[in-house]
Amino acid sequence: MPLTREQIVRRAAQELRDGYYVNLGIGMPTLVANNIPEGMEVILQSENGILGLGPFPSEEQVDADLINAGKQTVTTLPGASFFSSADSFAMIRGGKVNLSILGAMQVSAKGDIANWMVPGAMVKGMGGAMDLVAGAKWLIVTMEHVTKKGEKKILNECNLPLTGVACVNRIITDYAVLDVTPDGLQLIEVAPGVTPEQVQEMTEPKLIIGDVKEIAV
Repeated sequence: MPLTREQIVRRAAQELRDGYYVNLGIGMPTLVANNIPEGMEVILQSENGILGLGPFPSEEQVDADLINAGKQTVTTLPGASFFSSADSFAMIRGGKVNLSILGAMQVSAKGDIANWMVPGAMVKGMGGAMDLVAGAKWLIVTMEHVTKKGEKKILNECNLPLTGVACVNRIITDYAVLDVTPDGLQLIEVAPGVTPEQVQEMTEPKLIIGDVKEIAV
């Protein structure tokens, strides 16, 4: 059975490390903020100018003036700081972000990512995605393995406008975890009850399949 969105998020949270500076993209990645392992210190950065984001607020905690880059209300932890968007992007472009977790519409075998627009659709703009894919030291994509119509999202070549080229390190989907390597996409984990052969059927590039583990969530 494929993983739920919550299970994908919990698997993505396993990529966090103590002391990391982390930027979470809009959508599913933002939920990682609620799944930071107990006792681990992770400093969450939002490109609209916050360092030290906390978990999402309860109804009693909501402050309409305190939002992340996706316009969602957030909380902050003790010691959090606020600064200009210019300073925020200086952090990102300066390589200060250890890890960024983003959503995507497509990822290629070489680690290209398309996640900011569909031609003909209304979009708000690029946001911080292009800077994050270029500036973060490690980039993880969380997404469903195929579209709602069953179309493949992990392709030999992306056919949507690219956000970044050869920048994705790891892909976590509802069916599998794959690493982008110089030799191609390597399947390293599968969802419980899912076979490597099933993952290959849903993936356009030929996968490198070796010692594959079950995703622990």
